Order: sequence, then structure tokens, then C-alpha cells
Amino acid sequence: MNPNQAPRTRIRLLYSKTGRIRFTSHRDMARIWERSLRRTGLPVAQTEGFSPRAKLHFGLALATGYESDAEYLDIDFKSGDVLVDEVLEALVGVLPAGIAATGGAVLAPGTMSLQQAVTCCDWDIELLDVAADDLARWADRVRGAATLMVTRERKGQQITDDLAPQVRALEVGESTSRGVCLLATLGTQPRAARPSELLTALEPVYRPVLVRRTRQWIEQDGARLEPLEVGAAPLPHTLVGAQ
Repeated sequence: MNPNQAPRTRIRLLYSKTGRIRFTSHRDMARIWERSLRRTGLPVAQTEGFSPRAKLHFGLALATGYESDAEYLDIDFKSGDVLVDEVLEALVGVLPAGIAATGGAVLAPGTMSLQQAVTCCDWDIELLDVAADDLARWADRVRGAATLMVTRERKGQQITDDLAPQVRALEVGESTSRGVCLLATLGTQPRAARPSELLTALEPVYRPVLVRRTRQWIEQDGARLEPLEVGAAPLPHTLVGAQ
């Protein structure tokens, strides 16, 4: 750090995205966060140049239409003494319905970005018109498959990838009044596996009624940690509200 530069704070926030706002795109979510933080009056750092923007660093994009209990956002502040509980309190009432900041941590300098660090995610996938026994047999076939080839479009080209190494865990959860829940842990490196790809990897093809991301994980030295646990600076109030 430049000795003449004032110390800054980077805070990682945990937030949820549920209800109708799940149909908001990742790009529009970035705009929502910029507007909401502006309304708080907090000293958010800005980029330089003709059109300065808030210095926000988002994690893995959530597909439009999916819900989540585990979205993350890193925010740079101009001040070196901004506290997590101060930020959480300021966000109450300024975020739109369906978005709630539920925890946070002050990050130590040099903490790896969310895009680089997260290695897998947990998903709850709710399916209609599916018998639990049939779904369990399908899950067994997926887990036992040597390969699960899927075709993705990337930069205008059709690319074929093997999804099998990305399926870390797969099981049938509890039945609900609307259907059956499939619980999956899917890898994110080198490219994130999508629940929609998992459901089309083998016949029959399943169509979800609701998909929710429940956890994001960072794997370090044989341990699986949540993003608020990684890089937290040893300061008071650095970890608030995490479950």
C-alpha cells in the first residue's frame, strides 16, 4: 500500500435472493446494489475515470430464475474503520423486497476473489410430477456414470464437456407438498456445473419448478469453508450473522 494512501476496508457480505426478484438478471442485481449502497450514505470507494462506479466485486453469477440463501459480494470502502454491523444496519430498508443482507466479514488484504476461490456449491432442486423412488434410481445412475457429456455454448461456439467430475454429491431429499427435492453439490472449477445441465445429463430429462443455491464452498488444505470464513481479518465485528 502507498504510505500516503488512506487505509481502506473490504467487506464481504452474505445475502439472500428469494421470491419474485429471482427473475432479476445478474447485471441488474449489480445496479440494484450500487443504488442501494448509494442510499445508505456509506463511504463506498469509487473507480477512477470519467464515469466512476462503486467498487463492488461479485461472486459466481446466479442464473435468472434461481433463488439463493448464499450469495456474496465484496465491497471496498474508503474508510479503514467501517464495521460489518454498521453496514448491515445501514442496508435495512434500502434493499428491495426479496434481497436481505444476512452476514459479513472484513477481509484481510490479499484475500482471493470469490470468482477464483469458490470451488463448489450446494443446490436444492424442487421437481414436480416425479416419484421419489424413480428419482432415487436416476440419482444412482448419475453417480455411477463414468461420463456425463453436456453441450454448452461459450463465446458463440458449441463446447462439449464431461459433467461427471463436477457432481460432488447427489441425493433425494424430503418430499414437499409440491414435489420432490433433489440435493446436489456441483463443482465450479474450471467452469461451473449448472443444475439445468445436471437434469438433462441422462434420460429422463427433469424440469425443476424451483432451484435454490444454499451454500458456496471454498476448499483449502482438505477443509471445506464458507466464504465468510476465508480471509476474515482478526478485528472486532468481522463476522456477523453467518449461519
